Amino acid sequence: MTMDEVIRRINELAHKAKAEGLTDEEIKERDELRRQYIDAFKRSLTAQLDNTYIVTPDGKKTKLKKKQER
Repeated sequence: MTMDEVIRRINELAHKAKAEGLTDEEIKERDELRRQYIDAFKRSLTAQLDNTYIVTPDGKKTKLKKKQER
C-alpha cells in the first residue's frame, strides 16, 4: 500500500468514525495504518536530518549530529 493509499484509508475511517462509529476491526486497521504513517514520517525526517549541514558565518559546513541518549 502506498502512502497516498494509507492516508486516503485513514481519512475514510476518520470520516466514518465521526458519522457512525467504527467496528473493532476498523479500529484495529486504523491504528495499524496510523502507525505505518508515523513510522514512514519518522524515517523521512531522519533521512532529511541525516543530510543536513550547519553553515557557520565563516562558511564552514558541519554535519548535523544526533543527540546523545541520556
